[in-house]
Amino acid sequence: MQRIITSLWMDDWIEDAVPYYVSLFENSRITNISHYGDAMPGRKGKILSMTFELAGLQYIAINGGPDFPFTDAISLYVDCADQAEVDRLWTALLANGGTESQCGWLKDRWGLSWQVIPSALPKLIGGPDPAGAKRAVEAMLGMRKIVVADLEKAYAG
Repeated sequence: MQRIITSLWMDDWIEDAVPYYVSLFENSRITNISHYGDAMPGRKGKILSMTFELAGLQYIAINGGPDFPFTDAISLYVDCADQAEVDRLWTALLANGGTESQCGWLKDRWGLSWQVIPSALPKLIGGPDPAGAKRAVEAMLGMRKIVVADLEKAYAG
């Protein structure tokens, strides 16, 4: 069992967000659902929390209300195998109201920040050719969604 688990405080949209996240990644599932009970204020019967796995990593979401919204201080970094995976996740996470940022970052419709990063990116911006790496970084800084072919072209000069 994973000893440290990321906890996500959600504002009454846990029933939509968690199943959606689970649908996006292989090796993902909801493992437990708990409900507010009699001894808890005002929300009897509503979902209190969902424990779930994304790509084999455990998370817990708490249906806590509007007191603590997400900020950009935390994001979920997704190491994508290729451009097709970047494209699929980028589109899915932006669906129904998400917003693009830059350099592979976005916020989904619930405000959770994600970094959708192809595994080629660190290799190109940290490559053995300092001039090529600099060009790749400059190309990345002008992107919203990371496009591997454009990074490779910039690296090659």
